[in-house]
Parts: sequence; C-alpha cells; structure tokens
Amino acid sequence: MISIASLLVFFGFYTLYNTSQKAYLSNTLTVEKWLQNNPKPSKLIGLGLLITAYLILLLEKAIGSSALIYLIQIMTIGSLVVILAPLKIINYKLILGMFFLVVFFETYS
Repeated sequence: MISIASLLVFFGFYTLYNTSQKAYLSNTLTVEKWLQNNPKPSKLIGLGLLITAYLILLLEKAIGSSALIYLIQIMTIGSLVVILAPLKIINYKLILGMFFLVVFFETYS
C-alpha cells in the first residue's frame, strides 16, 4: 500500500509541476499538454491525488507515522521531479519499472 501511495504522490506532484509557469516543461505526451493548457482542473486533480495518497497512508499506518512517511515522500519525490523533469528522464517506462520493482520488494521482503 505504501508503494501505491508513493505512486499517487508522484503523479500528484508531477501534475502540479506541469501547472507551473516558471518551470521548463516538455510537451511530449498528450496528458502533459492537457495539464499545461488547463491549469485550474489540473491543480485540483494534483491536490486530489496528494490527498488520496495521504488517506491511503492513514488507513495503512497510524496518524503520526503516516504523516512522517507522507512528508518524507513529498520531499523526496518532489525533489526528484524538479531535478529530473527538465532533463526529460522521467517517462512512463521508468515509472512503471520502478513501481513494479518497489511492489516486488514490498511484497517479498
């Protein structure tokens, strides 16, 4: 469940990153173009994803530990998005590969 919350934090932060006016944005995917052309619904979607991730963590853990895990995820994933998105390293193959690797380690360890 923590890996699903991490994926939702990534999608939420990446959605909010694509609504930024100051960031260097790429238009390779049609989803990115839609997010950049419709900033108001995109911000609502991004915040909804972040809230959903926090609710999943609340259901999985206690209030204190879920808040700590959530803040660590926001800091880590947020900094990775800000660093790697302008370099165009983030793509769907990398995201899916990392997600399946994390789910594998979460399940079998």
